[in-house]
Formats: sequence, structure tokens, C-alpha cells
Amino acid sequence: MITVLRLGERPERDHRINTHLSLVARAFGADKLIMFFRDPSLLESVSLVNEKFGGDFEVEVREKGEWKGVIKKWDGVIVHLTMYGVPLEEGVDRLRKMVDDQDILVILGGKKVPAEVYQRAHLNIGVGSQPHSEVAALAVFLDRYLEGKGLRREMEGWKYKVVPQERGKKVISADGVS
Repeated sequence: MITVLRLGERPERDHRINTHLSLVARAFGADKLIMFFRDPSLLESVSLVNEKFGGDFEVEVREKGEWKGVIKKWDGVIVHLTMYGVPLEEGVDRLRKMVDDQDILVILGGKKVPAEVYQRAHLNIGVGSQPHSEVAALAVFLDRYLEGKGLRREMEGWKYKVVPQERGKKVISADGVS
């Protein structure tokens, strides 16, 4: 199981970022997002996407100060995505050697990530060494770590499914109506 922990949210600014983060996490292979700001429209969006396109991706909202408890109690590997860590390829290789059917907690932070996150993470992985979006960092990391399988998996319980093709849009429905 891959869980994403979102730190450093700025509720007044990050509504769209949080929505994109949850959709990217879901589409690229994560199972859950833990955040610390309740956004009813985000929760509704994720629920509707799960209902239409299948899957059981979950958004869990916790109290603001609980991030330390999540990290301390995590029984698995903790990965912090940053621009200051080991290069992505090296980090992904090291992670594959560390993980043995363990859950992974992927931590994404904003501008100021507490030093404790760097210290508690088993791996601080640098997704590039330039400022970038945490959404992009998560997408690149999940795609590399899961070798594209996250994007190719078929979600259970879908009502609608996009059929890849070079031109046009093709969507089939589970009930046989296109």
C-alpha cells in the first residue's frame, strides 16, 4: 500500500493543488492521501471519480498537528520527496531493495518542511534539484517506482472506462452503453 502524506498545506491557496495531488496519487498508483485540511469539494471529487472510474482511493483528513504521529507510528518505509535528497534513480533503486511487502509512506511538503521529516525518513529522494510542484514530483516518483504499472492498472468497480486510441474519445460503460 502506498500512502501519500501532504504537509504544509495553505488552505487559502492550495485547493486546486490538493485536488490535483489526489487525482495524480490515485491515477499513478497510490492508495490513500492523508491531509490536514478538510475540503468538502475535494472529498466529493475523489468520491465521484472512484464511483465513475472505479477504485477505492481514499482521502483521510486528520487534525493539523497529527503529522508527527503519522510518521512515528508508520510501520513501513518512509520516503520524503524533496529537491535536496539523493537523485531520483538512485533513490528508487534503494527503495526497491528496502521494501519487502511493506507499506510506503510518501511525504510531500511545501516550502518549509520540518527537519524532523528529513531525519525520520528512510529515504529523502530528490526529484530534480530545481524548485518544482509536489504534484509533478509525486507523478514522476510513482511512475518510476511502479514502472508505469500504476497508470495501466484496471480499477475495480468501474462504471466508465476510457479506451485508449490515437484519435477521438472512446468511453465504454459497464452496463454496455457507450
